[in-house]
Amino acid sequence: MATAESVLKPDFAAKRKHFIFKDEHEALRESVRNFALKELAPHAAEWEETTFPNSVFTRMGELGFLGLDKPEEYGGQGGDYFSAMVLAEEITNANSGGLAMGLAVHTDMAMPPILAFGTEEQKQEWVVPAIKGEKILCLGITEPDAGSDVAGIKTRAVRDGDDFIINGSKTYITNGHRADVIVLVTKTDPEAGYDGFSLFLVPMDSPGVIKEKKLEKMGMHASDTALLAFQDVRVPASAMLGQEGRGFYHIMWELQGERMIGAAGCVAAAQKCFDHTLKYAKEREAFGKAIGHFQVIRHKFADMATKIEAGRQLVYMTAYRFANGEYPVREISMAKLYTARMACEVADECIQIHGGAGYMREYNVERVWRDMRLNRIGAGTDEIMLDVIGRSYGL
Repeated sequence: MATAESVLKPDFAAKRKHFIFKDEHEALRESVRNFALKELAPHAAEWEETTFPNSVFTRMGELGFLGLDKPEEYGGQGGDYFSAMVLAEEITNANSGGLAMGLAVHTDMAMPPILAFGTEEQKQEWVVPAIKGEKILCLGITEPDAGSDVAGIKTRAVRDGDDFIINGSKTYITNGHRADVIVLVTKTDPEAGYDGFSLFLVPMDSPGVIKEKKLEKMGMHASDTALLAFQDVRVPASAMLGQEGRGFYHIMWELQGERMIGAAGCVAAAQKCFDHTLKYAKEREAFGKAIGHFQVIRHKFADMATKIEAGRQLVYMTAYRFANGEYPVREISMAKLYTARMACEVADECIQIHGGAGYMREYNVERVWRDMRLNRIGAGTDEIMLDVIGRSYGL
């Protein structure tokens, strides 16, 4: 007969570890968290005004954080996909969405297509120094007249003997001012539809590459965002990344990994904002008691916690499938859509719980809201994600 003492009781304070993470992932998690808290977070407010310095890339390269899931032969750590997710989660401890985004563009947006489709020479020229933090990468997809409609890209690459001449423009390019090279999406055959796109690795110091201006944004202030122009930029045919005419498919593949890393970051940022606000709710008093003990506030936390946990499980299980060779585009789109919306909802609710303090910069929750809002636009808008999901059912 069971006794009161023998019945299993819930331990809400116990540390939880999902099955996709092993002991080595937890050790990495602790290392990245300590680095972010000690070396990055103290400068977060300053970097909101100045953007974070290139030395962050160098330092993270020294620590091995820029190649966690990249092959050892190029200087990476040779870890699995989940190690990259650990970085995406723990870098939120830097308290800077812009910094996290700048790093993610480098490690999880621009680097993977070079590794996947690049020649050995291209990998040696760009991936090896990028993993060391000595070269910085960016990705050029969006144009002033082509955002979600990637097929509307107008940047042209025209063959001229053994070279290509590139003309066009790109906008909203993260790392665009600091990058050494851009993975550039161009049209090489305007008549071929989706089969007319090609990628190029264009050095940013090439004649004709013009960094027109540094764009000012609602959030992500710590990252630099560029408007770029390409005027008769001449590159050798060897600068083409992957197959000619396959650029659209190459970049669509890249976007899936980008969306997963972004979703993991959204969950982690929402959790951090939740934890910060929970501490505040236990300390802030109104009407003679801590505000967290009022039912209306308690229920807000219950609602947020449920949404965060749902997002976490969706991300982890989809990542497990992705890491094991599946290509679950529907679920990746769901994870990206849900977590981006959820992070914005959580940040907004946390501002509300803080009251007037939440609207002040010193408490940082307003920055989380401003930074998170981009996730519903970048790497595929909510509307595009909804359409991808709907079409996957044959609609």
